[in-house]
Order: sequence, then C-alpha cells, then structure tokens
Amino acid sequence: MSGSSIERIAGLDKYSRELAHLAPDAIKAFGTLSREAQKSGVLDHKVKELMALAIGVAMRCDGCIAYHARNSLRAGATRQEIAETLAVAVQMGGGPAMVHAADALRAFDEFVTAATPPGTTA
Repeated sequence: MSGSSIERIAGLDKYSRELAHLAPDAIKAFGTLSREAQKSGVLDHKVKELMALAIGVAMRCDGCIAYHARNSLRAGATRQEIAETLAVAVQMGGGPAMVHAADALRAFDEFVTAATPPGTTA
C-alpha cells in the first residue's frame, strides 16, 4: 500500500509499454480481451469496472486496484458505489480483502482529488 496509486499506474504503464514492445502479440491480445470484456452490454461499463475493482481487492492486486479505482471514477462511479462494491469484495475476500478495500477507497479518493481543479469541490 505504499506510494500513491497515481504513481503506481505511471510506473506500471512505463513497463507495460516496454513489455508490449518485447512481446507485442501477447500484449495486444490482452488489450483486445480487456476492451471487449469492458464494453457495455447487458451490464454497463461502470458496473464492469466496479466488478473489476472488487476482484482486484479480493485477489490482492495493487495495480488492479489502482487502475480500476481510476477507471471506476472515469465511468461515473460515486464514492458510495465504490464503498458498496468494496463491502462485497471484503465479504468474498475476508480480512486481507479488508486491507485492500481500504487501499482501493484511498486510490479512488486520490483520483477524485487529482481530477478536481483547485478551488472546487468534487
């Protein structure tokens, strides 16, 4: 849980681009899978991002938490929707998920703060 989620994404993005250069076909296939899985259908994109955040918490994936906290905000999720999503993640993941759920809420708040112009409120 050390470091900001914004910094975590920046670091992961840097090495993801390098990995895409080294293994382009596999990384392109993963990108295609991700885009297709996140497309709105019966479930809209916001719901899918909330699901991904919950799974990231239950799987204890710090990078997943950072990306999907940010993407949930971008998809229009509210702080209350994040909290309810995280409650389900804790239910499914137990104590370790509780620690990661707190980190996911912190990550969401970081992205809200970063997206809010100075002098305004979210």
